Amino acid sequence: MCSRSFSKNQELCSRLYDISNDVKLNQDGLVLEGDLLVDFLRDRTHAIVGLETINESILDKLPGLEVVSKYGVGLDSIDLSALKKFDVRLGWTPGVNSLSVAELALGLTLSSLRRICEANSATRNGQWGQLQGELLSGKAVGIVGFGHVGQDFARLLGPFKCQIYVNDIRPINSKNWPQVIQTSLDDLLRDSSIVSLHVPLTTETFHLIDKRRLDSMKPTALIVNTSRGGVIDEQALLAAMSRGRINSAALDVLEMEPPSVDDQLITRESVLITPHIGGSTREAIIAMGEAAIRGLIENKLPDADRF
Repeated sequence: MCSRSFSKNQELCSRLYDISNDVKLNQDGLVLEGDLLVDFLRDRTHAIVGLETINESILDKLPGLEVVSKYGVGLDSIDLSALKKFDVRLGWTPGVNSLSVAELALGLTLSSLRRICEANSATRNGQWGQLQGELLSGKAVGIVGFGHVGQDFARLLGPFKCQIYVNDIRPINSKNWPQVIQTSLDDLLRDSSIVSLHVPLTTETFHLIDKRRLDSMKPTALIVNTSRGGVIDEQALLAAMSRGRINSAALDVLEMEPPSVDDQLITRESVLITPHIGGSTREAIIAMGEAAIRGLIENKLPDADRF
């Protein structure tokens, strides 16, 4: 068990011991990478990983490893081609924390529009002033990536009567989603007052939101990212905000986690940042843990084209 948060959860560890008496936990809270990860897994046939990087150089040193099961849903830290090359099977269940992430995206959106964190901080510092915010109701919201999380986010927006634009690589069934309009990414960015990102981090989505696309957005726009930090070019975002091209951002994920102390994004008042807590609800943690445990038994060689 590589994941630190799983290893600290007594309920999940108890369920893991139900299927095996030979369990190695990361109870020391180690950040497992490189040779330290290899040493931790050296005598193991099955591994549950969280954010640990599993690539060809790691697998080459672990000839006894048979199964890698994912605690969580993001696969950007796992080289699927390398798994297939070394005949290591993958346990992975998509969507197990989607509602948790979608609710955070909604919370970040409302908090940013109503300037809740700013108002809380001012009040605690003895300032009593009514900060003017904006309504979410009736806004044009763009959802980039319409998988499990994107769909849950769209459902949560229902009571707010928003115009919802969606961009996804797959066609959307309009009968199932009559309230959304599927459009190009460029049109979505141009027309939306709020843009929420829900795509995996791949070579195609790395810096998907770059300078050109940021400059195409409304100057009053809010951009929300609960997917992966690398989807946004953070330096381009910082420059766009400094030029007044983007009004505000709410980020649960960053390219470097944790960020450096001199990261200018985390000091801007118009940026709301949380420490990658999208899946950090009690319900989602249990669901992800149970799925990872099942993945030790229910798994198969990955087909990279599926993900």
